[in-house]
Amino acid sequence: MFKEIFENVKTKGILVHNITNYVTVNDCANIILAIGASPVMADEKEEVCEITSIASALNINIGTLNKNNIESMFLAAKKANELDKPVLLDPVGAGASRLRTNTAKDLISKRKISVIRGNLSEIRAVMDFESKTKGVDAAKEDSINLDNLEERVAFAKKCAKETKAIIAITGQIDIVADDKKAYCIYNGVKEMSRITGTGCQLSAMTTAFLAANKDKQLEAVAVSVMTMGLAGEIAFNRLSDLDGNASFRNYIIDAVYNMTPQILEEGARYEVR
Repeated sequence: MFKEIFENVKTKGILVHNITNYVTVNDCANIILAIGASPVMADEKEEVCEITSIASALNINIGTLNKNNIESMFLAAKKANELDKPVLLDPVGAGASRLRTNTAKDLISKRKISVIRGNLSEIRAVMDFESKTKGVDAAKEDSINLDNLEERVAFAKKCAKETKAIIAITGQIDIVADDKKAYCIYNGVKEMSRITGTGCQLSAMTTAFLAANKDKQLEAVAVSVMTMGLAGEIAFNRLSDLDGNASFRNYIIDAVYNMTPQILEEGARYEVR
């Protein structure tokens, strides 16, 4: 699984169109380059349809919403749907404001979304469940651990069935699920939450995996999540006493750049439920 999925990303000339937030746009571009694909960032409504037409897939991140880029998101997603190109939605901060929550819910209901990737609080918010999100972070009540994993897996599968999208919920344990099958992924370190944008980077990179592996979408998303988690472990183990979160961010990108199917196969920790 790992070898084929990786090679597809690196050899198919994947171009990812990102309508993403300005806090992490540079990191998203670099993580896409690190995995072997190419990024393009365009959110002006007069060009998003053209850019989507030449891109392999569309990554929508609602982290810094405004009236102009909301319109662009709907236009670009419509064009991607017309051309049968994958669309990933990252509902950053859904549940924190009505604008964020309603924008994400409208995108899901009015456009065909291939993957919805967020923390559990964000996913609960867009699915009309009570959410106590802490800004852009998940609430403590929305943790994923061994004690509640079965319940969280069932929830992810239910969301996938209702939205007809792959659901990727990231947390202490990551869950990637369609309505029948879920990958529970145990890679990653808690220190990744100390860096702004690891979730945004994951969404951007996942869109590249998705575009390169249209016939194995669930597996492609799972492999991307494993890659990011393992990269975090490798980067954390590289830190010296003088390094901080800025170095950690760069080391994660380095680890993705140097990731191979063999390294991932040896380091990936997951189960299927």
